[in-house]
Amino acid sequence: MKIILTLAMLASAAASAAPASAAEDAAAGAKLYAANCSSCHGAERAGIPGMFPALTDVGKRLDAKQIKEKIAKGGGLMPPFSQLSEKDIEDITVFLKQ
Repeated sequence: MKIILTLAMLASAAASAAPASAAEDAAAGAKLYAANCSSCHGAERAGIPGMFPALTDVGKRLDAKQIKEKIAKGGGLMPPFSQLSEKDIEDITVFLKQ
């Protein structure tokens, strides 16, 4: 019985820690977005019609893997952001998918 309670408490702690981590990733992603993406896509992610796409609903159009690939490799008018680490790209992706 003690083992079950211990496992339940550990699972609960892990579950409550995950959202905080995701929130931290999104906060870091917001800062990275502001520094690297907002000049084209805008501070509110609205883009510029006909030139730079809106990113307000990018999570509905692309999955996380596709978003990461687009950031890393670029495409169209978007240059690759090879200076960003994998963690940076992950953080921006978490921010964009909110």
